[in-house]
Amino acid sequence: MTDGSIRIDVWLWYARFFKSRTLATKACAAGKISLGDASISKARVLVGPGDVLSFTKGDALKVVKILAIGTRRGPAPEAQSLYEDQSPPPPTKADAAFAGAPAQRLPGQGRPTKAERRATDKLKDFDDL
Repeated sequence: MTDGSIRIDVWLWYARFFKSRTLATKACAAGKISLGDASISKARVLVGPGDVLSFTKGDALKVVKILAIGTRRGPAPEAQSLYEDQSPPPPTKADAAFAGAPAQRLPGQGRPTKAERRATDKLKDFDDL
């Protein structure tokens, strides 16, 4: 640690991305954290100022640039000063609505809708049977 570097699990815990160092270690071991373009598989990897980490936190992709190492797990404002958030913006409501929109079918293709079935039955006059 004398050369301005710290274990990645300790830094993630200091920066308050994980509630415990154990959870940060498990995320590293699972390969869910990337340092630059390389996936991390060990928590003993050393990181320092200027390194870029990327990982998923919940449903969001987090991309952070390390600005400082830190000396303790302090309050949130102190933890937020350890990194610069470079995460992509979250999807807007319009994007989310578009992604979940049902597929549209052209008239006459696929199974008939309930209204089309009723219209067909009315034409065939099935009610008189």
